[in-house]
Amino acid sequence: MAHLDPRDFKANARAALADRQLSDALSRMSAGLVPKRADAVAALPEFDALRDRAREIKDHTLANLDHYLEVFEANCQATGGQVHWCGTADEARSRILEICRAADARTVTKGKSMVGEELHLNPFFERHGITPVETDLGEYIVQLADEVPSHIVAPAIHKTKEQVSDLFERHHGGPRQEEPEAIIGEAREVLRQRFLDADVGITGANYLVAETGSSVIVTNEGNGDLTQILPKVHVVIASIEKIVPTLEDATTILRLLARSATGQPFSAYTTFSTGPKRADDLDGPEAYHVILLDNGRSAMLGTEFQDMLRCIRCGACMNHCPVYQSVGGHAYGTVYVGPMGSVLSPALVGLETTKHLPNASTFCGRCEAVCPMRIPLPRMLRAWRERAHESGQTTVAERRGLRLWAWFARRPALYGPGARLAARALAWLGRDKGRLARLPFAAGWTGGRDLPAPEGRTFQEQWRKDADGIRTGRS
Repeated sequence: MAHLDPRDFKANARAALADRQLSDALSRMSAGLVPKRADAVAALPEFDALRDRAREIKDHTLANLDHYLEVFEANCQATGGQVHWCGTADEARSRILEICRAADARTVTKGKSMVGEELHLNPFFERHGITPVETDLGEYIVQLADEVPSHIVAPAIHKTKEQVSDLFERHHGGPRQEEPEAIIGEAREVLRQRFLDADVGITGANYLVAETGSSVIVTNEGNGDLTQILPKVHVVIASIEKIVPTLEDATTILRLLARSATGQPFSAYTTFSTGPKRADDLDGPEAYHVILLDNGRSAMLGTEFQDMLRCIRCGACMNHCPVYQSVGGHAYGTVYVGPMGSVLSPALVGLETTKHLPNASTFCGRCEAVCPMRIPLPRMLRAWRERAHESGQTTVAERRGLRLWAWFARRPALYGPGARLAARALAWLGRDKGRLARLPFAAGWTGGRDLPAPEGRTFQEQWRKDADGIRTGRS
């Protein structure tokens, strides 16, 4: 499929809302991942304390990012690894190509990596005569379908079992498999030889550990281990904010990652890689390269968007987001999707092309509530909206609407009675079902979901009633 464009988000979203198969797939996703996360969190009494500690670790690291990156480079080189500093995507692609050509690589296996998607590595390799093979099952499905991932943790979450069966039958040429176990077995059989044939293996990194010069990946399939152990060259691609100071820091954040992503206490495989194969090692690559990518991250330091660099790519925000649950990831038209993508993408590729994404939020706050790193996503989405307004990138209708609202808001004698009248009218209209399926001037909301009917009192009325109750002891 053609890659979607974030400038077409509204049209993309309308198409997604009309896609019944996508809706069914997204419903199964939220029905599975959301309660699993809740159960995993409830089973760990210190979860919130770990969130606080993890935030402190990342804030300290970001405040001293240059120092820890240099420490990582020194320790990585001390174990025989090589570190490549890349300011842009073009620099990273060029450096990776040089490494592959030096290894005379014809086939490259790849573990799941959002930075790899950010670099658009697969089409880049194909243009230069190198065959890329995705080894994560979800990424492999997406690659065969000529699509991009729709979710950080589950790239093919938008696909149904039947669609995957059709895809494998078309590409593998064997009998059509119906059962999940048989489908997975077929993929395993096809990929096994690809692992053995690969000249270079490329993985991402959940963390880079400054103390040891190590990279860390977590997987549930073991494909990441085979990708980095079997080929003669292992290339790690990671953005600069993935650094943590110590092994203890990495393990602290690891306790949050799987619980927030899939509801597991830990992923099936957690692999620490430190340098190339040593003389007495039984396996491992002959060369170990780390691509450190900036690509706009350093420009976020010291701004209102720095907190976004704490993100550990767990996907919890999109699993709980009512907008993502309605339209899926492809509608965003960017590599990073959902609430975290709506904050990160404007910083990486520019607000001009992504201005619709910060508006793809109801500000319900669920993303911030479940974020293991306590990232204030609604605040940063609001900041991007403000920047779009200040730079004149909002529509005439939006600016006129805000001016009209501001005119009333500055006149309490009009705003108060008007708000009370609207609250009571909406409560009356939704009195039977408790929701409104259609509403004038709110088609953008009701076109895709119902509007909960208010109880008939404004926020200020409820605030005053609760405040009076507290003062008089009638809470």
